Amino acid sequence: MKKTYYPKRKLGLIVKTIQDEIQNFFVDASNFHGNCDAVYFPENAEEVAQILETANTSKTKVTVAGNHTGLTGSGIPQGGIVISTEKLNHLVEINTKENFATVEPGVLLKDFQNELKRPGFFYPPDPTETNCFIGGTIATNASGAKTFKYGATRNFVLELEIILPDGDKLSLKRGEVFAEKNVLSLQTDNGNVFSLQLPNYKMPDVKNASGYFVSETMDAIDLFIGSEGTLGIITKAKLRILPLPFDVLSCVAFFPDEKEGLAFIEEARTLSYSSRTANSFESINARALEFFDSRTLEFLRKDYSQVDEKAACAVWFEQELTTQNEDTAAELWLELIMKHSGDVDKAWIGVDEKDKALLHEFRHAISSKVNEYISKNNLKKLGTDTAVPDEVFSNYYSYCKTLVEKEKIDYVAYGHFGNSHLHLNMLPKNEDEFQKGKIIYKMICQKAVELGGTVSAEHGIGKSKREFLLTMYGDEAIQGMIKLKKVLDPNMILGSGNLFETSTKGHNANPKQQISNPKNTKHK
Repeated sequence: MKKTYYPKRKLGLIVKTIQDEIQNFFVDASNFHGNCDAVYFPENAEEVAQILETANTSKTKVTVAGNHTGLTGSGIPQGGIVISTEKLNHLVEINTKENFATVEPGVLLKDFQNELKRPGFFYPPDPTETNCFIGGTIATNASGAKTFKYGATRNFVLELEIILPDGDKLSLKRGEVFAEKNVLSLQTDNGNVFSLQLPNYKMPDVKNASGYFVSETMDAIDLFIGSEGTLGIITKAKLRILPLPFDVLSCVAFFPDEKEGLAFIEEARTLSYSSRTANSFESINARALEFFDSRTLEFLRKDYSQVDEKAACAVWFEQELTTQNEDTAAELWLELIMKHSGDVDKAWIGVDEKDKALLHEFRHAISSKVNEYISKNNLKKLGTDTAVPDEVFSNYYSYCKTLVEKEKIDYVAYGHFGNSHLHLNMLPKNEDEFQKGKIIYKMICQKAVELGGTVSAEHGIGKSKREFLLTMYGDEAIQGMIKLKKVLDPNMILGSGNLFETSTKGHNANPKQQISNPKNTKHK
């Protein structure tokens, strides 16, 4: 008689198995599709542990899901079961004396930011999609516009509570556990010890969200940030927060020539680096430097009348103001705009909170419009997420555009150019153009690696970009990642298919048989 496994837990766990009720777990914002047999909705870490313990015993694949805003398929299941974090949604604490907040993974980023504003604080990581769950941003080491000044999510994670694939709990605090000569030892709350041999590869010296973070003497917490749900499930996080600045200068400047717009960014970047080095508050020091090409502006013009009809490109920049620079910062920026042939009379400046909110909406609108386009045409997203060293970015950008224009495929180009980070989204009209676009995408990624850059600066690898992670690091490094994962997840159940291809006996087991619904569980 075949044994049936049940999650051991109290009354109330919701499990959904009716396919029509779980369709939203089968697709993400990139139009990557999948399937599963059941979705579990735990409400605390203990329930997550019980589900994982049972799944591990039955060797059932488990995918952890956030709010379906990902762009690489990392949260989309390929069989097995899904653990949704949407009920792990408590904002546990905001501590304004010690500048931290403690949250569960299902807290929406926009809700978190709004709550922080009340006592006068903010959380710098700001990915375009603010409807994402914070757990997802940690799992992908997400970033956003403010990354130019503050860096990615990794810089703001102080502590993590993680449930490992066997159901054991791991509690990590930054600054407590470090690797020694590429060996990292972890001890769970129950006293179990894992010894991890870190893969030997060099990460690029650019904004990067590709593969496991490794270094010879790394902090243990950094291994799990950006691991894309393959090593454990985050159930609680302590995050560093910052006081809101005195004010923020926000502006979109329009340029009649793309070369001038790029030169404006290069000079603003250099000046900002110098200001930080000198700790100067009275000069240009951007916290965001974002670029929009003419095609992007055309995409947005119908919804935003402020867009200059003659502009070849635009740059959105922000600078935090203090009582020391509130009178001089705007003058310095306007001078820089004029130096690069920008029209200061047509510059779109946020004069109040309403205007600044509209500028942020403008900045984020292009991503949602691209996602709408690919969904409407039933195509997977062909949008680059590459970053390269600053000194080669201008030539790299020209190379990428030339590839697409040669094949006469529509596209929009924009991104975090302060970080030399390009989002070039191809907009194929049919399957033939889509296949050509896939070839171009591969060439763009290869060129980024050749130049010392990354194939994914902020969205992660997921399932859709595995071949490019191989291009970036090589087979030996990938095998090292798999070996590391197998120490924590010997049955390879968690996040199957993310980062690298895996296959283990039992992966095709039917969760409806192996993880059944106990009598005291709500079953929908």
